[in-house]
Amino acid sequence: MQLQSRPVTADDIKTLCSFAQDARELFYMFPKAQYPLTEAQLSDAIAQRFDSTVIEAGNRVVGFANFYRAEKGGVCCIGNVIVAQEARGKGVASFLVETMTALAFDRYDATEVQVSCFNENTAGLLLYPKLGFLPFAVEERVSPDNRRTALIHMRRVRSGRP
Repeated sequence: MQLQSRPVTADDIKTLCSFAQDARELFYMFPKAQYPLTEAQLSDAIAQRFDSTVIEAGNRVVGFANFYRAEKGGVCCIGNVIVAQEARGKGVASFLVETMTALAFDRYDATEVQVSCFNENTAGLLLYPKLGFLPFAVEERVSPDNRRTALIHMRRVRSGRP
């Protein structure tokens, strides 16, 4: 599968809203959103974030992420990470996270990139360490069905820095 990245456009919003298959997946991607994800909710989030990026396979949008924090020479935090159901398990998430990490290091000269993952998101918990992210903090949150859940914060420090 040939993958490429580009900035999100207004034409992508409806497709992106279809990626979260249920309230649990939407919670992993965008904890403040209400299921089902609406174009207004996603557009508002994009307007408040940085470098919203889609991944394409052929002419199909199959992945999405952005930064909710982007500090020049500091920390960039990746958020809203999601992959279309039909593209899962095919390297799209790895390509997406690596694309965002490179963007943080190249465009923002970031010293580190952070990503957070809920304890029940097994795919994310297995993916991020493979890409060099290591846990550094755990925060208690409440799931949509009012259960206690853990948000695991991970970071990847820029290598080769003086």
